[in-house]
Amino acid sequence: MKKIYFILLSLLVGCLMASCHDDKGWSVVDGVIVFDTPQREAGQQSVLGLRVAPIENVRVGFIGLGMRGPSAVHRFTYLDNVEIKALCDLLPENVEKSQQILKNRSLPTASGYSGEEGWKELCQRDDIDLVYICTPWQKHVEMAVYAMEHGKHVAVEVPAATSLDECWALVNTAEKTQRHCMMLENCVYDFFELTTLNMAKHGLFGELLHAEGAYIHNLDPFWEAYQGNWRLAFNQAHRGDVYATHGLGPVCQLFDIHRGDKMNYLVSMDTKSVNGLKTAKKLMNADTFANADHTHTLIKTEQGRTIELQHNVYTPRPYNRLYQVTGSEGFANKYPIEGFVFEPKNLAESGVANHEDLSAHSFIPETARLQLMEQYKHPIALEIEDKAKEVGGHGGMDFIMDYRLIYCLHHGLPLDQDVYDAAEWSCIGALTAMSLEHNSAPVAVPDFTRGDWNKIDGYHHAMLAR
Repeated sequence: MKKIYFILLSLLVGCLMASCHDDKGWSVVDGVIVFDTPQREAGQQSVLGLRVAPIENVRVGFIGLGMRGPSAVHRFTYLDNVEIKALCDLLPENVEKSQQILKNRSLPTASGYSGEEGWKELCQRDDIDLVYICTPWQKHVEMAVYAMEHGKHVAVEVPAATSLDECWALVNTAEKTQRHCMMLENCVYDFFELTTLNMAKHGLFGELLHAEGAYIHNLDPFWEAYQGNWRLAFNQAHRGDVYATHGLGPVCQLFDIHRGDKMNYLVSMDTKSVNGLKTAKKLMNADTFANADHTHTLIKTEQGRTIELQHNVYTPRPYNRLYQVTGSEGFANKYPIEGFVFEPKNLAESGVANHEDLSAHSFIPETARLQLMEQYKHPIALEIEDKAKEVGGHGGMDFIMDYRLIYCLHHGLPLDQDVYDAAEWSCIGALTAMSLEHNSAPVAVPDFTRGDWNKIDGYHHAMLAR
């Protein structure tokens, strides 16, 4: 009897901890939850480094003109060789407000669409190259997939997807159609992040070891501004870091994710919901709230690096994306104070003056920091910084994002963010929820490139030779 018991127990443990698998779409391998990776279907091809024929005049259609959309329309009126052909929103009055933006800039009126199905008519047009999506998260993938299937390149607001199935839908559709699908992650174009990336490429931080990112932003004054209360309703139903991309995107570029490194697995912990639940009771008459007031996640990469993420949109804290970078020979910090720490020999080699008080325990002096920021200003910032600050959008980073998208389309270059970035950065919501629901178990991050993560040697922005 004991022998049978131990046999059954061994089988159970082996199933749970080694490679237990059923029809749920995931298994447990060596204690790590691993989701199934769908096979590429016939006709699909990788879109790593995707280049398409240059588009001399980019014709654009905008979907979603409530909160983010109108500012995007405004920014696009300052881009050369761009035509705004169509505007769409659920509400016709929002379309008219954006038409006024075009009128104020002495530009032709765009075709207008509204209602539940208006966006499909926009995507079906044969005179649009790029569909720019600024709708609630729940509509992103449906619209992006439909647009790509109709031959359009796609730019979609963050997060691009809200589930693993949606992430794979974006990847598979981009591979089938060979269309660009870029997530509109603006924080990778912040001037500090761009400069830090450039410093890292020049070796100032030595070997990169650890980075931190976050979205800590008290949304209490803004919840009622979301049409139909869609954002609070999503958070009420979903646990985990549902908005990770602002903190994660810049780190992934630093760490060459799917360009020589990849995220292997994560673990997540969260607090109970106090403020979120109070808000949901007030605005939704809800008795439960899945999303924690504070969610904390750690990620391990193939190259032995670690990433820390935080999400908190409920408590009264100062806005903070963290953005801290730790290297073997240097450190960068954006919030709450911008600063750098370097090994003295590295800073001396850079030719920066005024660092006689430098130590490994404090930031370099302000004069040295400003000089470094100027010396290592990213080539993109050198090219477009003044105009970006004039046009605006989160201090100019939104305009740089749009400028780079159009620049790459004009010249037939790979985009700064591809569909694999969109999937990798967006999947954190679903993976952290899985970890939390399984007592903070480790969860593997899918390789959306299906094995091609090290075929590109390092992250870089594609630019024409000068």
